[in-house]
Amino acid sequence: MNAETIIITSLILSILNSLLLIMVLFIVLRRGPSSEEVQRLLQEELKRGRDELRESTKDLVHFNQEQNKTMISYLDRMHASSEEAHGRVRKTLDEQLGGLRKDIVEKLSEMIDRLNEGLLQARDVIQQQTNEMASKLDNLTASNRTEIDRMRDKLEKSIKELQEGNEKKLEEMRQTVDEKLQSTLERRLSESFKVVSKQLEAVHAGLGEVRTLAEGVGDLKKVLSNIKVRGIWAEVQLESILEELMAPGQYEKNVKVDPNSSEVVEFAIKLPGKSRDTSDAVWLPIDSKFPQESYLRLIEAAERGESEAVNRARTELYQVIKSLAKDIRNKYVKPPYTTDFGIMYLATEGLYAEVLRNAGLINELLQECRVVIAGPTTLAAIFSSLRMGFHTLAIEQRATEVWKILGSVKTEFRRFGEVLRKVKTHLNRATKAIDDTEKRTEKLKKALASVEQLPDDQIYCISTYEKAMEAPESSDDEDGFFGESSGGK
Repeated sequence: MNAETIIITSLILSILNSLLLIMVLFIVLRRGPSSEEVQRLLQEELKRGRDELRESTKDLVHFNQEQNKTMISYLDRMHASSEEAHGRVRKTLDEQLGGLRKDIVEKLSEMIDRLNEGLLQARDVIQQQTNEMASKLDNLTASNRTEIDRMRDKLEKSIKELQEGNEKKLEEMRQTVDEKLQSTLERRLSESFKVVSKQLEAVHAGLGEVRTLAEGVGDLKKVLSNIKVRGIWAEVQLESILEELMAPGQYEKNVKVDPNSSEVVEFAIKLPGKSRDTSDAVWLPIDSKFPQESYLRLIEAAERGESEAVNRARTELYQVIKSLAKDIRNKYVKPPYTTDFGIMYLATEGLYAEVLRNAGLINELLQECRVVIAGPTTLAAIFSSLRMGFHTLAIEQRATEVWKILGSVKTEFRRFGEVLRKVKTHLNRATKAIDDTEKRTEKLKKALASVEQLPDDQIYCISTYEKAMEAPESSDDEDGFFGESSGGK
Protein backbone atom coordinates (compact mmCIF):
# COMPACT_ATOMS: atom_id res chain seq x y z
CA MET A 1 0.00 0.00 0.00
CA ASN A 2 2.95 2.41 0.75
CA ALA A 3 4.59 1.66 -2.60
CA GLU A 4 1.37 2.33 -4.45
CA THR A 5 0.93 5.64 -2.60
CA ILE A 6 4.46 6.73 -3.49
CA ILE A 7 3.93 5.79 -7.14
CA ILE A 8 0.65 7.69 -7.33
CA THR A 9 2.22 10.71 -5.61
CA SER A 10 5.14 10.69 -8.06
CA LEU A 11 2.76 10.45 -11.00
CA ILE A 12 0.67 13.32 -9.68
CA LEU A 13 3.80 15.46 -9.24
CA SER A 14 4.93 14.60 -12.76
CA ILE A 15 1.52 15.46 -14.15
CA LEU A 16 1.45 18.75 -12.25
CA ASN A 17 4.95 19.57 -13.48
CA SER A 18 3.91 18.78 -17.05
CA LEU A 19 0.78 20.91 -16.71
CA LEU A 20 2.89 23.74 -15.31
CA LEU A 21 5.22 23.52 -18.28
CA ILE A 22 2.29 23.48 -20.66
CA MET A 23 0.89 26.61 -19.01
CA VAL A 24 4.27 28.32 -19.26
CA LEU A 25 4.49 27.37 -22.93
CA PHE A 26 1.02 28.65 -23.49
CA ILE A 27 1.87 31.99 -21.83
CA VAL A 28 5.11 32.26 -23.80
CA LEU A 29 3.30 31.58 -27.01
CA ARG A 30 0.73 34.19 -26.12
CA ARG A 31 3.34 36.83 -25.41
CA GLY A 32 5.46 35.94 -28.36
CA PRO A 33 8.40 33.68 -29.02
CA SER A 34 11.06 36.44 -29.15
CA SER A 35 12.00 36.35 -25.47
CA GLU A 36 15.17 34.27 -25.00
CA GLU A 37 14.99 34.66 -21.24
CA VAL A 38 11.68 32.92 -21.19
CA GLN A 39 13.03 30.08 -23.29
CA ARG A 40 15.98 29.67 -20.98
CA LEU A 41 13.72 29.53 -17.96
CA LEU A 42 11.54 27.04 -19.74
CA GLN A 43 14.53 24.83 -20.50
CA GLU A 44 15.72 24.96 -16.89
CA GLU A 45 12.26 24.16 -15.68
CA LEU A 46 12.05 21.18 -18.02
CA LYS A 47 15.45 19.93 -16.90
CA ARG A 48 14.53 20.29 -13.23
CA GLY A 49 11.24 18.46 -13.77
CA ARG A 50 13.05 15.71 -15.60
CA ASP A 51 15.60 15.40 -12.77
CA GLU A 52 12.84 15.27 -10.18
CA LEU A 53 11.03 12.61 -12.18
CA ARG A 54 14.28 10.62 -12.49
CA GLU A 55 14.91 10.86 -8.71
CA SER A 56 11.34 9.82 -7.96
CA THR A 57 11.69 6.85 -10.28
CA LYS A 58 15.00 5.84 -8.65
CA ASP A 59 13.48 6.14 -5.18
CA LEU A 60 10.51 4.08 -6.30
CA VAL A 61 12.74 1.35 -7.76
CA HIS A 62 14.95 1.36 -4.64
CA PHE A 63 11.90 1.13 -2.40
CA ASN A 64 10.50 -1.77 -4.43
CA GLN A 65 13.85 -3.61 -4.21
CA GLU A 66 14.00 -3.10 -0.43
CA GLN A 67 10.42 -4.31 -0.08
CA ASN A 68 11.20 -7.43 -2.15
CA LYS A 69 14.31 -8.17 -0.05
CA THR A 70 12.33 -7.70 3.19
CA MET A 71 9.53 -9.95 1.95
CA ILE A 72 12.01 -12.66 0.81
CA SER A 73 13.81 -12.51 4.19
CA TYR A 74 10.49 -12.76 6.00
CA LEU A 75 9.45 -15.75 3.90
CA ASP A 76 12.82 -17.46 4.54
CA ARG A 77 12.45 -16.94 8.30
CA MET A 78 8.89 -18.27 8.24
CA HIS A 79 10.01 -21.32 6.22
CA ALA A 80 12.89 -22.03 8.64
CA SER A 81 10.60 -21.56 11.64
CA SER A 82 8.01 -23.93 10.16
CA GLU A 83 10.67 -26.55 9.38
CA GLU A 84 12.04 -26.30 12.93
CA ALA A 85 8.57 -26.57 14.50
CA HIS A 86 7.75 -29.54 12.25
CA GLY A 87 10.99 -31.25 13.33
CA ARG A 88 10.28 -30.67 17.01
CA VAL A 89 6.74 -32.01 16.69
CA ARG A 90 7.90 -35.05 14.73
CA LYS A 91 10.66 -35.73 17.28
CA THR A 92 8.19 -35.40 20.17
CA LEU A 93 5.73 -37.73 18.44
CA ASP A 94 8.48 -40.28 17.72
CA GLU A 95 9.57 -40.19 21.38
CA GLN A 96 6.00 -40.57 22.65
CA LEU A 97 5.19 -43.41 20.24
CA GLY A 98 8.48 -45.11 21.10
CA GLY A 99 7.73 -44.87 24.80
CA LEU A 100 4.20 -46.16 24.25
CA ARG A 101 5.46 -49.06 22.14
CA LYS A 102 8.10 -49.86 24.77
CA ASP A 103 5.47 -49.83 27.56
CA ILE A 104 3.21 -52.15 25.57
CA VAL A 105 6.07 -54.58 24.89
CA GLU A 106 7.05 -54.56 28.57
CA LYS A 107 3.45 -55.15 29.67
CA LEU A 108 3.03 -58.02 27.21
CA SER A 109 6.33 -59.56 28.34
CA GLU A 110 5.31 -59.22 31.97
CA MET A 111 1.90 -60.75 31.19
CA ILE A 112 3.55 -63.72 29.43
CA ASP A 113 5.93 -64.25 32.36
CA ARG A 114 3.03 -64.13 34.82
CA LEU A 115 1.03 -66.54 32.68
CA ASN A 116 3.93 -68.99 32.50
CA GLU A 117 4.48 -68.69 36.24
CA GLY A 118 0.76 -69.20 36.83
CA LEU A 119 0.74 -72.32 34.64
CA LEU A 120 3.72 -73.75 36.51
CA GLN A 121 2.05 -73.03 39.82
CA ALA A 122 -1.18 -74.52 38.49
CA ARG A 123 0.63 -77.70 37.49
CA ASP A 124 2.21 -77.95 40.94
CA VAL A 125 -1.12 -77.30 42.63
CA ILE A 126 -2.83 -79.89 40.41
CA GLN A 127 -0.17 -82.45 41.22
CA GLN A 128 -0.38 -81.67 44.92
CA GLN A 129 -4.18 -81.83 44.95
CA THR A 130 -4.10 -85.08 42.98
CA ASN A 131 -1.73 -86.59 45.51
CA GLU A 132 -3.84 -85.32 48.39
CA MET A 133 -7.01 -86.70 46.82
CA ALA A 134 -5.36 -90.06 46.21
CA SER A 135 -4.15 -90.10 49.80
CA LYS A 136 -7.62 -89.19 51.09
CA LEU A 137 -9.22 -91.88 48.93
CA ASP A 138 -6.72 -94.44 50.23
CA ASN A 139 -7.43 -93.39 53.81
CA LEU A 140 -11.19 -93.49 53.22
CA THR A 141 -10.95 -96.93 51.61
CA ALA A 142 -8.82 -98.24 54.46
CA SER A 143 -11.18 -96.73 57.04
CA ASN A 144 -14.22 -98.28 55.32
CA ARG A 145 -12.54 -101.66 55.15
CA THR A 146 -11.54 -101.47 58.81
CA GLU A 147 -15.06 -100.49 59.85
CA ILE A 148 -16.63 -103.23 57.75
CA ASP A 149 -14.20 -105.82 59.15
CA ARG A 150 -14.93 -104.68 62.67
CA MET A 151 -18.68 -104.85 62.12
CA ARG A 152 -18.36 -108.27 60.46
CA ASP A 153 -16.27 -109.56 63.34
CA LYS A 154 -18.76 -108.18 65.82
CA LEU A 155 -21.67 -109.73 63.96
CA GLU A 156 -19.91 -113.10 63.64
CA LYS A 157 -19.01 -112.98 67.31
CA SER A 158 -22.60 -112.22 68.27
CA ILE A 159 -23.88 -115.05 66.06
CA LYS A 160 -21.26 -117.39 67.46
CA GLU A 161 -22.16 -116.44 71.02
CA LEU A 162 -25.80 -116.93 70.14
CA GLN A 163 -25.05 -120.34 68.69
CA GLU A 164 -22.99 -121.31 71.72
CA GLY A 165 -25.70 -120.10 74.05
CA ASN A 166 -28.33 -121.97 72.12
CA GLU A 167 -26.28 -125.12 72.11
CA LYS A 168 -25.66 -124.76 75.83
CA LYS A 169 -29.30 -124.20 76.55
CA LEU A 170 -30.27 -127.10 74.34
CA GLU A 171 -27.81 -129.29 76.15
CA GLU A 172 -29.25 -128.20 79.48
CA MET A 173 -32.71 -128.84 78.13
CA ARG A 174 -31.72 -132.30 77.05
CA GLN A 175 -30.24 -132.93 80.48
CA THR A 176 -33.39 -131.82 82.29
CA VAL A 177 -35.88 -133.62 80.02
CA ASP A 178 -35.42 -136.84 81.87
CA GLU A 179 -35.27 -135.16 85.26
CA LYS A 180 -38.39 -133.05 85.22
CA LEU A 181 -41.85 -133.29 83.94
CA GLN A 182 -43.51 -131.38 81.17
CA SER A 183 -43.95 -128.33 83.38
CA THR A 184 -40.25 -128.16 84.08
CA LEU A 185 -39.54 -128.59 80.37
CA GLU A 186 -41.95 -125.75 79.58
CA ARG A 187 -40.31 -123.51 82.17
CA ARG A 188 -36.90 -124.24 80.76
CA LEU A 189 -38.08 -123.58 77.26
CA SER A 190 -39.60 -120.28 78.37
CA GLU A 191 -36.34 -119.22 79.92
CA SER A 192 -34.44 -120.26 76.81
CA PHE A 193 -36.83 -118.32 74.60
CA LYS A 194 -36.34 -115.24 76.77
CA VAL A 195 -32.58 -115.50 76.40
CA VAL A 196 -32.95 -116.00 72.66
CA SER A 197 -35.21 -112.95 72.44
CA LYS A 198 -32.65 -110.83 74.23
CA GLN A 199 -29.90 -112.02 71.94
CA LEU A 200 -32.04 -111.36 68.88
CA GLU A 201 -32.76 -107.88 70.15
CA ALA A 202 -29.02 -107.28 70.48
CA VAL A 203 -28.46 -108.57 66.95
CA HIS A 204 -31.28 -106.37 65.69
CA ALA A 205 -29.73 -103.37 67.40
CA GLY A 206 -26.38 -104.13 65.71
CA LEU A 207 -28.08 -104.46 62.35
CA GLY A 208 -29.80 -101.12 62.98
CA GLU A 209 -26.41 -99.47 63.46
CA VAL A 210 -25.21 -101.01 60.19
CA ARG A 211 -28.37 -99.80 58.46
CA THR A 212 -27.85 -96.26 59.84
CA LEU A 213 -24.26 -96.19 58.59
CA ALA A 214 -25.39 -97.46 55.18
CA GLU A 215 -28.06 -94.76 55.04
CA GLY A 216 -25.39 -92.09 55.84
CA VAL A 217 -23.16 -93.40 53.07
CA GLY A 218 -26.15 -93.45 50.73
CA ASP A 219 -27.05 -89.87 51.60
CA LEU A 220 -23.47 -88.78 50.88
CA LYS A 221 -23.50 -90.61 47.57
CA LYS A 222 -26.89 -89.11 46.76
CA VAL A 223 -25.58 -85.60 47.38
CA LEU A 224 -22.59 -86.19 45.16
CA SER A 225 -24.66 -87.95 42.50
CA ASN A 226 -27.40 -85.33 42.31
CA ILE A 227 -26.81 -83.43 39.06
CA LYS A 228 -28.54 -80.27 40.24
CA VAL A 229 -26.59 -80.13 43.51
CA ARG A 230 -23.30 -80.68 41.68
CA GLY A 231 -24.20 -78.01 39.17
CA ILE A 232 -25.01 -75.48 41.89
CA TRP A 233 -21.73 -76.29 43.65
CA ALA A 234 -19.72 -75.82 40.45
CA GLU A 235 -21.61 -72.61 39.65
CA VAL A 236 -20.91 -71.18 43.11
CA GLN A 237 -17.23 -72.01 42.75
CA LEU A 238 -17.12 -70.33 39.32
CA GLU A 239 -18.88 -67.25 40.66
CA SER A 240 -16.35 -66.94 43.50
CA ILE A 241 -13.46 -67.00 41.01
CA LEU A 242 -15.13 -64.32 38.88
CA GLU A 243 -15.81 -62.09 41.90
CA GLU A 244 -12.19 -62.40 42.98
CA LEU A 245 -10.48 -61.69 39.63
CA MET A 246 -12.90 -59.61 37.53
CA ALA A 247 -14.59 -56.25 38.07
CA PRO A 248 -18.41 -56.26 38.44
CA GLY A 249 -18.91 -54.50 35.10
CA GLN A 250 -16.72 -56.98 33.20
CA TYR A 251 -19.04 -60.01 33.56
CA GLU A 252 -22.71 -60.86 34.14
CA LYS A 253 -24.67 -63.83 35.48
CA ASN A 254 -27.47 -65.71 33.67
CA VAL A 255 -26.93 -63.91 30.36
CA LYS A 256 -29.17 -64.30 27.32
CA VAL A 257 -26.39 -64.06 24.74
CA ASP A 258 -28.59 -64.46 21.65
CA PRO A 259 -31.62 -62.12 21.39
CA ASN A 260 -33.29 -64.66 19.08
CA SER A 261 -32.92 -67.58 21.53
CA SER A 262 -34.19 -68.32 25.03
CA GLU A 263 -31.00 -70.10 26.14
CA VAL A 264 -29.30 -68.53 29.18
CA VAL A 265 -25.65 -69.15 30.01
CA GLU A 266 -24.49 -69.19 33.64
CA PHE A 267 -21.79 -66.52 33.25
CA ALA A 268 -20.41 -64.40 30.39
CA ILE A 269 -17.46 -62.03 30.14
CA LYS A 270 -18.32 -58.69 28.52
CA LEU A 271 -15.72 -57.94 25.84
CA PRO A 272 -15.71 -54.40 24.40
CA GLY A 273 -16.78 -53.89 20.79
CA LYS A 274 -15.35 -51.62 18.09
CA SER A 275 -16.50 -48.44 19.81
CA ARG A 276 -16.70 -47.30 23.41
CA ASP A 277 -20.46 -47.85 23.40
CA THR A 278 -21.34 -50.81 25.62
CA SER A 279 -24.38 -51.70 23.50
CA ASP A 280 -22.23 -53.52 20.91
CA ALA A 281 -20.34 -55.62 23.48
CA VAL A 282 -19.39 -59.20 22.62
CA TRP A 283 -19.98 -61.97 25.21
CA LEU A 284 -17.54 -64.76 26.13
CA PRO A 285 -19.80 -67.60 27.45
CA ILE A 286 -18.61 -69.71 30.43
CA ASP A 287 -20.53 -72.80 31.61
CA SER A 288 -19.60 -75.09 34.54
CA LYS A 289 -19.79 -78.90 34.23
CA PHE A 290 -19.12 -81.76 36.70
CA PRO A 291 -19.63 -85.29 35.24
CA GLN A 292 -18.93 -87.07 38.54
CA GLU A 293 -20.40 -90.50 37.73
CA SER A 294 -17.99 -91.17 34.88
CA TYR A 295 -15.09 -89.73 36.84
CA LEU A 296 -15.84 -91.87 39.93
CA ARG A 297 -16.09 -95.02 37.80
CA LEU A 298 -12.65 -94.19 36.40
CA ILE A 299 -11.20 -93.73 39.90
CA GLU A 300 -12.75 -96.97 41.18
CA ALA A 301 -11.42 -98.90 38.20
CA ALA A 302 -7.97 -97.40 38.76
CA GLU A 303 -8.08 -98.42 42.45
CA ARG A 304 -8.96 -101.98 41.52
CA GLY A 305 -6.11 -102.04 39.02
CA GLU A 306 -8.33 -103.18 36.14
CA SER A 307 -6.77 -101.69 33.00
CA GLU A 308 -9.68 -102.62 30.73
CA ALA A 309 -12.20 -101.06 33.10
CA VAL A 310 -9.97 -97.97 33.34
CA ASN A 311 -9.89 -97.63 29.55
CA ARG A 312 -13.66 -98.07 29.30
CA ALA A 313 -14.31 -95.53 32.05
CA ARG A 314 -11.85 -93.07 30.49
CA THR A 315 -13.48 -93.44 27.07
CA GLU A 316 -16.89 -92.91 28.64
CA LEU A 317 -15.63 -89.78 30.43
CA TYR A 318 -14.22 -88.38 27.17
CA GLN A 319 -17.52 -89.02 25.41
CA VAL A 320 -19.43 -87.21 28.16
CA ILE A 321 -17.03 -84.24 27.97
CA LYS A 322 -17.44 -84.10 24.18
CA SER A 323 -21.24 -84.20 24.51
CA LEU A 324 -21.17 -81.37 27.05
CA ALA A 325 -18.92 -79.32 24.74
CA LYS A 326 -21.33 -79.78 21.83
CA ASP A 327 -24.17 -78.67 24.08
CA ILE A 328 -22.25 -75.47 24.93
CA ARG A 329 -21.51 -74.85 21.25
CA ASN A 330 -25.11 -75.28 20.15
CA LYS A 331 -26.63 -73.20 22.95
CA TYR A 332 -24.18 -70.44 23.81
CA VAL A 333 -21.66 -69.88 20.96
CA LYS A 334 -23.61 -67.44 18.77
CA PRO A 335 -21.37 -65.05 16.76
CA PRO A 336 -21.54 -62.09 16.30
CA TYR A 337 -23.32 -61.74 19.66
CA THR A 338 -20.62 -63.90 21.30
CA THR A 339 -17.04 -64.87 20.62
CA ASP A 340 -16.39 -67.77 18.26
CA PHE A 341 -15.53 -70.02 21.21
CA GLY A 342 -16.78 -70.78 24.73
CA ILE A 343 -15.22 -71.98 28.00
CA MET A 344 -16.20 -75.21 29.81
CA TYR A 345 -15.29 -74.97 33.50
CA LEU A 346 -14.49 -78.27 35.28
CA ALA A 347 -14.96 -77.81 39.01
CA THR A 348 -12.06 -80.01 40.27
CA GLU A 349 -8.41 -80.05 39.35
CA GLY A 350 -8.40 -83.87 39.28
CA LEU A 351 -11.15 -84.01 36.67
CA TYR A 352 -9.43 -81.26 34.66
CA ALA A 353 -6.10 -83.09 34.83
CA GLU A 354 -7.73 -86.31 33.61
CA VAL A 355 -9.25 -84.52 30.60
CA LEU A 356 -6.00 -82.64 29.97
CA ARG A 357 -4.16 -85.95 29.58
CA ASN A 358 -5.80 -86.45 26.20
CA ALA A 359 -4.27 -83.74 23.96
CA GLY A 360 -6.24 -84.99 20.97
CA LEU A 361 -9.51 -84.47 22.83
CA ILE A 362 -8.49 -80.91 23.74
CA ASN A 363 -7.71 -80.09 20.09
CA GLU A 364 -10.91 -81.77 18.90
CA LEU A 365 -13.02 -79.76 21.32
CA LEU A 366 -11.31 -76.56 20.20
CA GLN A 367 -11.53 -77.25 16.46
CA GLU A 368 -14.95 -78.91 16.17
CA CYS A 369 -16.88 -77.68 19.17
CA ARG A 370 -15.05 -74.35 19.62
CA VAL A 371 -14.84 -74.96 23.37
CA VAL A 372 -11.83 -74.40 25.67
CA ILE A 373 -11.49 -76.63 28.77
CA ALA A 374 -10.41 -74.89 31.99
CA GLY A 375 -9.92 -75.93 35.61
CA PRO A 376 -9.98 -73.62 38.65
CA THR A 377 -6.31 -72.59 38.38
CA THR A 378 -6.29 -72.34 34.58
CA LEU A 379 -9.49 -70.29 34.60
CA ALA A 380 -7.91 -67.91 37.10
CA ALA A 381 -4.94 -67.48 34.74
CA ILE A 382 -7.32 -66.82 31.81
CA PHE A 383 -9.20 -64.18 33.80
CA SER A 384 -5.88 -62.53 34.76
CA SER A 385 -4.93 -62.38 31.07
CA LEU A 386 -8.32 -60.88 30.17
CA ARG A 387 -7.90 -58.26 32.86
CA MET A 388 -4.48 -57.37 31.43
CA GLY A 389 -6.09 -57.19 27.98
CA PHE A 390 -8.67 -54.71 29.27
CA HIS A 391 -5.80 -52.61 30.62
CA THR A 392 -4.03 -52.75 27.25
CA LEU A 393 -7.26 -51.70 25.52
CA ALA A 394 -7.44 -48.64 27.77
CA ILE A 395 -3.87 -47.77 26.70
CA GLU A 396 -4.88 -48.11 23.02
CA GLN A 397 -7.81 -45.79 23.58
CA ARG A 398 -5.40 -43.21 25.00
CA ALA A 399 -3.26 -43.74 21.89
CA THR A 400 -6.35 -42.87 19.82
CA GLU A 401 -6.55 -39.56 21.64
CA VAL A 402 -2.88 -38.95 20.77
CA TRP A 403 -3.70 -39.56 17.10
CA LYS A 404 -6.51 -37.01 17.38
CA ILE A 405 -4.01 -34.46 18.70
CA LEU A 406 -1.75 -35.25 15.76
CA GLY A 407 -4.70 -34.71 13.46
CA SER A 408 -5.31 -31.26 14.96
CA VAL A 409 -1.62 -30.43 14.49
CA LYS A 410 -1.93 -31.51 10.85
CA THR A 411 -4.95 -29.22 10.49
CA GLU A 412 -2.94 -26.31 11.92
CA PHE A 413 -0.17 -26.99 9.40
CA ARG A 414 -2.74 -26.95 6.62
CA ARG A 415 -3.95 -23.58 7.87
CA PHE A 416 -0.36 -22.34 7.94
CA GLY A 417 -0.03 -23.37 4.30
CA GLU A 418 -3.20 -21.43 3.53
CA VAL A 419 -1.67 -18.35 5.21
CA LEU A 420 1.44 -18.73 3.03
CA ARG A 421 -0.77 -18.97 -0.03
CA LYS A 422 -2.54 -15.78 1.03
CA VAL A 423 0.83 -14.00 1.43
CA LYS A 424 1.78 -15.20 -2.03
CA THR A 425 -1.55 -13.91 -3.35
CA HIS A 426 -0.91 -10.47 -1.78
CA LEU A 427 2.56 -10.38 -3.34
CA ASN A 428 1.09 -11.26 -6.71
CA ARG A 429 -1.48 -8.52 -6.25
CA ALA A 430 1.29 -6.00 -5.42
CA THR A 431 3.20 -7.03 -8.56
CA LYS A 432 0.03 -6.72 -10.59
CA ALA A 433 -0.59 -3.27 -9.07
CA ILE A 434 2.88 -2.14 -10.19
CA ASP A 435 2.19 -3.46 -13.68
CA ASP A 436 -1.15 -1.67 -13.72
CA THR A 437 0.61 1.53 -12.63
CA GLU A 438 3.04 1.21 -15.53
CA LYS A 439 0.11 0.72 -17.89
CA ARG A 440 -1.65 3.79 -16.46
CA THR A 441 1.59 5.77 -16.96
CA GLU A 442 1.61 4.79 -20.61
CA LYS A 443 -2.02 5.81 -20.90
CA LEU A 444 -1.22 9.20 -19.31
CA LYS A 445 1.62 9.69 -21.76
CA LYS A 446 -0.76 8.94 -24.60
CA ALA A 447 -3.30 11.36 -23.13
CA LEU A 448 -0.67 14.09 -22.86
CA ALA A 449 0.38 13.43 -26.42
CA SER A 450 -3.18 14.12 -27.56
CA VAL A 451 -3.30 17.32 -25.49
CA GLU A 452 -0.14 18.56 -27.20
CA GLN A 453 -1.99 18.92 -30.55
CA LEU A 454 -1.73 22.72 -31.34
CA PRO A 455 -2.22 24.95 -34.35
CA ASP A 456 0.43 25.04 -37.08
CA ASP A 457 2.09 28.21 -35.79
CA GLN A 458 2.74 26.53 -32.42
CA ILE A 459 4.03 23.19 -33.73
CA TYR A 460 7.64 24.38 -33.46
CA CYS A 461 7.46 24.93 -29.69
CA ILE A 462 5.79 21.60 -29.03
CA SER A 463 8.31 19.69 -31.14
CA THR A 464 11.10 21.51 -29.32
CA TYR A 465 9.59 20.42 -26.00
CA GLU A 466 9.33 16.80 -27.14
CA LYS A 467 12.94 16.77 -28.30
CA ALA A 468 14.00 18.19 -24.95
CA MET A 469 12.07 15.44 -23.11
CA GLU A 470 13.54 12.71 -25.31
CA ALA A 471 17.13 13.98 -25.13
CA PRO A 472 19.60 11.79 -23.14
CA GLU A 473 20.62 12.75 -19.62
CA SER A 474 24.19 13.60 -20.65
CA SER A 475 22.98 16.19 -23.22
CA ASP A 476 23.81 19.69 -21.86
CA ASP A 477 24.22 21.43 -25.25
CA GLU A 478 21.97 24.45 -24.64
CA ASP A 479 23.41 26.36 -27.63
CA GLY A 480 22.39 23.60 -30.00
CA PHE A 481 18.89 23.57 -28.53
CA PHE A 482 18.40 27.33 -28.94
CA GLY A 483 20.25 27.41 -32.26
CA GLU A 484 17.79 24.87 -33.59
CA SER A 485 15.01 27.10 -32.35
CA SER A 486 16.48 30.09 -34.17
CA GLY A 487 16.67 28.10 -37.32
CA GLY A 488 13.02 27.30 -36.93
CA LYS A 489 12.19 30.96 -36.72
